[in-house]
Amino acid sequence: MDDSAPADSATSDTPADSPDRPVYVIGGGPGGLAVAYALRAQGIRAVVLEKSDRVGASWRRHYDRLHLHTTRRLSALPGLPMPRRFGRWVSRDDVVRYLEKYAEFHELEIVTGVEVSRVDRSPDGTGWLLHATGGRELTGAAVVVATGYNHTPYVPDWPGREGFKGELVHAGDYRNPEPYAGRDVLVVGVGNTGAEIAVDLVEGGASRVRLSVRTAPHIVRRSTAGWAAQYTGVLVRRLPVGVVDRLARPMAKLSVPDLSEHGLPRPDTGLYSRVKEGAIPVQDVGLIDAVRGGRVEVVAAVEGFEDDKVVLADGNRVGPDAVIAATGYVRSLESLVGHLDVLGAHGRPVVNGGYCPDNAPGLFFSGYVTPISGTFRELSIDAAKIAKAIARDTGQQVTRLPS
Repeated sequence: MDDSAPADSATSDTPADSPDRPVYVIGGGPGGLAVAYALRAQGIRAVVLEKSDRVGASWRRHYDRLHLHTTRRLSALPGLPMPRRFGRWVSRDDVVRYLEKYAEFHELEIVTGVEVSRVDRSPDGTGWLLHATGGRELTGAAVVVATGYNHTPYVPDWPGREGFKGELVHAGDYRNPEPYAGRDVLVVGVGNTGAEIAVDLVEGGASRVRLSVRTAPHIVRRSTAGWAAQYTGVLVRRLPVGVVDRLARPMAKLSVPDLSEHGLPRPDTGLYSRVKEGAIPVQDVGLIDAVRGGRVEVVAAVEGFEDDKVVLADGNRVGPDAVIAATGYVRSLESLVGHLDVLGAHGRPVVNGGYCPDNAPGLFFSGYVTPISGTFRELSIDAAKIAKAIARDTGQQVTRLPS
């Protein structure tokens, strides 16, 4: 890996009358690395720009107990299997090791410590101009934005939160339960992160754990009789949404107990309908048993803070020592590409994978969907599609690797 800025001029591998225009990949996470490899496999020079000092920065920040909810076999990026020693459900630390090895094994061209602040069309209209750290201006034949779905922590602007005297942190700052041993903790949000942190706190010795839920989630077993939930996701991903919703209902009743009396009723909306809205089912890693056993108490949504108490939607007030907001992330793409009219609802790209926005040829996005079949798997599929599209559409504008 190279930590110096890439040159924006001709190189010895490029004809003297042709500008050096690699494909710039913004983001050194799994999506960006997979795209860089796929482009390299097409003979195209790809330069990954990573704002931190190492690849896989977001994975390094995740909580300690995190494991992939997808299987090792279906989570490997193209061109390098994950080692069998990682086990079926790969840990956070092993994911980081894998990403480091991936970049090294494929000899990817990665520039660290460079943050791209804005992407514009190049002055001649044939490529893209990237404005980066230190006043750099880099011109590429194409750009792949892969800064990640979980980019910027989001905490709702709850009324009165500034006056709360207890601890209030986003789940992105949570590492392990040790600081919360013997404390009363409220976890806000019942996505996979909130559910797993709640279980972690219970097992780590918190005196009381409450889980604030606004919308009851779909809960699925991570694996049933050896059959991973991901396998089902792969099989049904291209079926009509209504069909999958209907199939999921009896499966849920057979595999997941009714938790209505504990505050988690079965959702009214279909499982796949919710996925299409961006809500992935919660994979059970202990939440069901913790809720049934009363070790995790389900409470209503948070409405605000008042008199050092948390005000809930049902009118109740609770006084935890700490609040952990598992309230998600925002993509934060507005300053980067918002002026290009390529973002839709909630700041997400209007297209993802191997397609460009109609008004922005040569601009691609990877990793901004929440697939039911597994994020790593879909990143790999999208990487190949993006590389083929760039090889097909950029013609002589792109810098080719020496044969």
